[in-house]
Amino acid sequence: MSMVLSLSTKRDLWTKASTNKQDIYMIQPPGFINSSSPTKVCKLHKALYGLKQAPRAWFEKLSNALTGFGFVSAKVDHSLFIRATFTHTTYVLVYVDDILVVGSSDKLVTSLVHDLSHAFALKDLGVVDYFLGIQVLQTSDGILLSQRKYLQDLLCKAEMEGVKTQSTPMNSGLRLSSYGSDPVLDPTLYWCIVGGLQYATITQPDLAYSVNKVCQFMHSPLQSHWVAIKRILRYLAGTLDFGLHLRPTATLSLEAFYDADWASDPDDRRSTTTFCVYLGDNLIAWQSKKQSTISRSSTEAEFHSLATVVSEISWIQSLLTELHVFVVGLPSIWCDNLSFVMLAANPVLHVWDKVLQRQIQVHHVPADHQIADCLTKPISSSHFSLLRDKLSVVSASTLSLRGAVRDN
Repeated sequence: MSMVLSLSTKRDLWTKASTNKQDIYMIQPPGFINSSSPTKVCKLHKALYGLKQAPRAWFEKLSNALTGFGFVSAKVDHSLFIRATFTHTTYVLVYVDDILVVGSSDKLVTSLVHDLSHAFALKDLGVVDYFLGIQVLQTSDGILLSQRKYLQDLLCKAEMEGVKTQSTPMNSGLRLSSYGSDPVLDPTLYWCIVGGLQYATITQPDLAYSVNKVCQFMHSPLQSHWVAIKRILRYLAGTLDFGLHLRPTATLSLEAFYDADWASDPDDRRSTTTFCVYLGDNLIAWQSKKQSTISRSSTEAEFHSLATVVSEISWIQSLLTELHVFVVGLPSIWCDNLSFVMLAANPVLHVWDKVLQRQIQVHHVPADHQIADCLTKPISSSHFSLLRDKLSVVSASTLSLRGAVRDN
């Protein structure tokens, strides 16, 4: 069972300042200055809403309450609280004053909400429908995470409602550069739209590469970069009902596909690192990012990508262990460079330690079946559509939904 709660942050929430191990003072506010002592300051007995200390005080009070209910804060993510017994498991995910509660027992989830209502002023939003702007659609075989309403608002902000759509978010073979075009007329709009597109990648990993590229020119956006953004928006206009499909899987195994595009940046010759990680049949992590250093060969670029995905898998393994979710077998990593698969077992490389200790397995996959390819560079529309399906990005219209799809 999954439920969403919204806690009031303005009433009965802030703990005394002493709990923060420090005294907090403020100048006397205008209109309330003591005429006999105008130079004195006020010592706070409670944290005030809006102070930089307030979020810490609020989170400390909430975490203390959850700890009293038997929850433990996860080490890999302090905003995640876990309560596990031999009979049930309950998770609480906190984002400021919005809380997502997930549990194996409906009765215990309801009991937790009842207990929280005694400690805080909260609003029970019921079974999860929207959380942080992400719509959760119940399907016949899982859930679909979508941002249709959010994307519609983003198109409206860019004044691109009803535009002609595109089949891919970026032209095949396009290489964006910091030179060769005039500056945009409104950099503020560019920054605003790019920031909105970053959040859209949460449910549409097929946007990861194109959005990452336009993010690299925030310091000095050009007209050519704005054209690339409009192409992304045209693609979104035709995929508003698309989202990330998560479904039950028979076997919980970790698999990752990674790739590198050597010296792909025409300005600084840095390479692009990409990966996508699957838990069973579900995509749970992905990345498309320019490497922080220049690789002197394609092999070095591949190694940087491998090190990144190994680090990500190690973090996921730690998270799953705390969630009391146990995977089957060793994590498998797939690469389309056969020579580097052999090189990964070289004792000179630190990745060899993981291979030797049988903590990961590195395998070869043919280039045509490399799922991370669409996160590495612009590709043709037919190949992009095929890989998008493998990323579990599907249209809501192709799924059997439980209940009507709502736009608000």
